[in-house]
Amino acid sequence: MMFWVLLLTGSELMNKSSIAAAAVLVATTAATGCASSSTLEQFEAAPRQLVLEEYFEGETTAYGLFEDRFGKVRRQFKVDITGEVEGNRLTLTEKFVYDDGERDTRVWEIDILGNGQYRGTAGDVPVPAVGQVSGNAFNWKYKVDLKVGESVWNVGFNDWMFLMDDGVLINRAYVTRYGIEIGQVTIAFNKK
Repeated sequence: MMFWVLLLTGSELMNKSSIAAAAVLVATTAATGCASSSTLEQFEAAPRQLVLEEYFEGETTAYGLFEDRFGKVRRQFKVDITGEVEGNRLTLTEKFVYDDGERDTRVWEIDILGNGQYRGTAGDVPVPAVGQVSGNAFNWKYKVDLKVGESVWNVGFNDWMFLMDDGVLINRAYVTRYGIEIGQVTIAFNKK
């Protein structure tokens, strides 16, 4: 789910050689399977149970990084998150500060649908995100209109969050464009 603004520089835009590399990556991915083979059912009986609205209500701090498809760390960031629950809606206000000094804000409106299901929207999320909790795991899928240099890319996120001991939530997001994985985001959340 989280909430990434991975503004890449113009030099990181795909060129002809990186398109050829992406074609090889697609062939490799098709031969070896998807990036994540986890299923929610495998976390049903986990000793910790994640309730998204309980975890994110109040103040949370997160630290993360974005790695490109070759494993090179491209950006690091901190996010201060304020969560408010009103009725069946969780509102998350995320304030990003990147290591290069850039700042950004995203506000999620997440509907709590019951039975561990969620649906959410944000200003740069053109189609509602959908998510499901099972045990200590949360899978959240959505597309983001992401500013990249002077253009905007529509990229997909497949987030997997896992509640750990001591209020730590670990998130691994697989980022795709046209079905090709272009990078991964790793984030560690900590309740204040």
